[in-house]
Amino acid sequence: MSDQRAVLRATIAQAADTLQQAGVPSPQVDAVALAAHALGLSQLVVATAPPLPPDFDATYRRLVARRAAREPLQHIVGSVGFRYLTLRSVHGVFCPRPETELVAQAAIDEAWGVAEAGRTPVVVDLGCGSGAIALSVANEVPTARVAAVDLATAAVELTRVNRELLGLGRVRVEHGDAGDPQVLADLDGEVDVVVTNPPYIPVDAVIGDAEVAEHDPALALWSGVDGLELMREIERRARDLLRPGGLLVAEHGDAQGASAPDVFAGTGAWREVADHEDLATRPRFVTARHAGGEIVTT
Repeated sequence: MSDQRAVLRATIAQAADTLQQAGVPSPQVDAVALAAHALGLSQLVVATAPPLPPDFDATYRRLVARRAAREPLQHIVGSVGFRYLTLRSVHGVFCPRPETELVAQAAIDEAWGVAEAGRTPVVVDLGCGSGAIALSVANEVPTARVAAVDLATAAVELTRVNRELLGLGRVRVEHGDAGDPQVLADLDGEVDVVVTNPPYIPVDAVIGDAEVAEHDPALALWSGVDGLELMREIERRARDLLRPGGLLVAEHGDAQGASAPDVFAGTGAWREVADHEDLATRPRFVTARHAGGEIVTT
């Protein structure tokens, strides 16, 4: 057994070297994750690894080759961790990133504040993708009413699959355009939190990350000349959805720390407009509170 573990360690080390040479950002972590997947384990501790099956080497080499070609790890293993959840991940649906966990946290904190005030929080996720944010809110704020919407059929289907796998069947999932006033119209004026991670890349931008350029769906990336076209649609839709004092939480690109807040500050519809950094101190998301009263349209 100790010989097999030595072989496994050497095999993982070689794989990590291959991934590093291919430019994979976290080669050692990914090499271990791929080995766990090849062994049918949710996680791998080499010291307690089971005997290696006869086909392990061939299976592992295929997995490493796919990762070295910059296929996202989450698509290869079929799952992704987000906050306290493990979500299914599939090709064709945007895979949530760690920085979005802070966006979810802002929505969760606001929903908890509403719950502690004695009301049932109503939260809407516009452009839900895999359902990461919506399902995290439902998981961490059990009394919340949560609704999610996405224009991509594959995203809606995946969110529904994740909803059932996680036992969060109370989350409402709809197919439709996040900016369409007919979508979730029954919630107009009743929502406490609108949260979103919309597309925010300008159409003429060059994407340097092969994993994004080749594997993320176009619908989840591009957003007009300045990257804020969808943000403006969501700003207008959130005006109708939110009750006075309700909170909008919206992720943006790290070059939009001034322009994204301006989408809200310039309308007269919002107060307490503020931008927030991610853990790498990059501008990451904007929050704004529905001002109520008369609104200036744009």
